[in-house]
Amino acid sequence: DEATDPSISEENWACIQRFCDQVNADTEGPLFALRLLAHKIQSPQEGEALHALTVLETCVNNCGDRFHSEMAKFRFLNELIKVLSPKYYGIWSSEKVKSRVTEVIFSWTVWFPQEVKIQDAYQMLKKQGIVKEDPKLPEDKILPPPSPRSQNSIFDTDEEKSKLLARLLKSSHPEDLQAANRLIQSVIKEEQEKSAQVSRRVNTIREVSENVKRMDELLENYRRHELSPADQETLQALFQRCEKLRPLLFRLASEAVADEDALAEILQASDKLSRALGQYRQVVASQ
Repeated sequence: DEATDPSISEENWACIQRFCDQVNADTEGPLFALRLLAHKIQSPQEGEALHALTVLETCVNNCGDRFHSEMAKFRFLNELIKVLSPKYYGIWSSEKVKSRVTEVIFSWTVWFPQEVKIQDAYQMLKKQGIVKEDPKLPEDKILPPPSPRSQNSIFDTDEEKSKLLARLLKSSHPEDLQAANRLIQSVIKEEQEKSAQVSRRVNTIREVSENVKRMDELLENYRRHELSPADQETLQALFQRCEKLRPLLFRLASEAVADEDALAEILQASDKLSRALGQYRQVVASQ
């Protein structure tokens, strides 16, 4: 609601970034996010719909393959088509919103050529005369605009790639612009993978910390013979979940070998986990 608030004229990038983070953190994040976004894009308030389209494009850029997979299903594409179709909301949707939705779908046919359903949906719009001609994508918008990053992008840190991109974008040859597009896509994919790794690490370490804290509390009550049958079941479930977190931490550690701070954080969480599992075995399993 904050990210798509129609009363604000500028994008609330802090809210949009938090929305993307939540999408990445939740297993069902892409599915729920797209349901919410479809509802907002269909809003009769132009400002709300346009903000929602910005959030959608930012998610496309920041939320990886799981989001792309859900976005490319007819279930979501049909919700966008309703905004354009005179049989549905096209009668009262503003021209600005319809133009932007058309631009979004067309841009996906360019950036995700392997997604057959996106191609089919766009061709259907053209056959029905809802889209008369392909929109001209802004020259400064080869890919959906990324939301502000807390860290520098690869183009800021890799001088060779930055120079190559600058040279390709200045060229008037179509093949050079296509090469620039491929370069940007590969870099964004690399950044998305790094972002996903960070998200997995943060969420896993948080879960370890919360589970260990709860296990410590329940074990203390167990020692005092003050644990109810329900809490005993909770304690057993926590133990089983913590055992499953161990191999996950090992995988995260192998991904973070080059990052000393991240590796130290993971190893610290692993130590906490090992201690909690050891205490459980000592106190509960032995009895």
